[in-house]
Amino acid sequence: MPVILPYKYELVPTLYKRVFPKCLGDSKGDYHSLVLSLSKGGSWFDKLTTNGVHGLYGPHRQSTVFRSPALCCPSTKSATIAPTMCGRFSLIEDLGELARRFEFDGDWDAFERRYNIAPTQDVLTVVGGEQRRGGYMRWGLIPSWAKDKSIGSRMINARAETVAEKPSFRNALMRRRCLILADGFYEWQKIGSERRPMRIVMRSGEPFAFAGLWETWRDPEGELIPSCTIITTSANDLLSPIHDRMPVILPRDVEDFWLDDSVTEPDALTSVLTPYGDESMETYEVSTLVNNVRNDGPEVMERVGRLT
Repeated sequence: MPVILPYKYELVPTLYKRVFPKCLGDSKGDYHSLVLSLSKGGSWFDKLTTNGVHGLYGPHRQSTVFRSPALCCPSTKSATIAPTMCGRFSLIEDLGELARRFEFDGDWDAFERRYNIAPTQDVLTVVGGEQRRGGYMRWGLIPSWAKDKSIGSRMINARAETVAEKPSFRNALMRRRCLILADGFYEWQKIGSERRPMRIVMRSGEPFAFAGLWETWRDPEGELIPSCTIITTSANDLLSPIHDRMPVILPRDVEDFWLDDSVTEPDALTSVLTPYGDESMETYEVSTLVNNVRNDGPEVMERVGRLT
């Protein structure tokens, strides 16, 4: 079984895992078996033998077959509950544009545009090293010492104020940082007894990067699961009427710093975990269709309220 080490160890074989939800509408969810055909060479993008998707994260050197557990679709009941901060976002930008903007190489035959990404699903991330590399990780960090991966569903966010102190996050802060790519996210504004879903985007329409941390965890069968968490901070003036927290969005000129393996000083790292400028952002109300994670089409992003 390959082992994932910090990415500066370029020659160590690593494992990329992509989870494809079946989401048949039942109360438990169901999942495809995955077959990864991993090359013997050093290409960063190696073809997946099913679904025509390419994987990343290192020179892969063996093949493996596995079935993912129920990671993606929660029960019917939980699927309609508005999530906590930050618990839902989107990424529909063209992959080529993402690769150019975030400076990672790749050419995937299939790329899923996602309108309603939820915790425990796979999210597109970028890690540093000699060359930036992109790939999918499970959203919800599973510490390497965890006894069970279910802990990940409770660790989708890390607070900027305490991330350097918490045992679950402090090592990742120093050694395993990533960009989590998005082009919008959702928050639920409480108005009386009603919770209205709001979408937050850049006024420019451009994609952006959340500040993320990542880990790998080995399950009892020996399978390695890469996972990540989104760091949150206090809300800016635009978002504060909606929620008191917001995800940390890294300014473009801070992304290299965040991915720099040589930076390990907690104070320096936490100094950039601040609210993003509200003058660059806008919000609007969307349909309650977004409340259900099984709704993952353009309709969940359509405006139903006035631009603010």
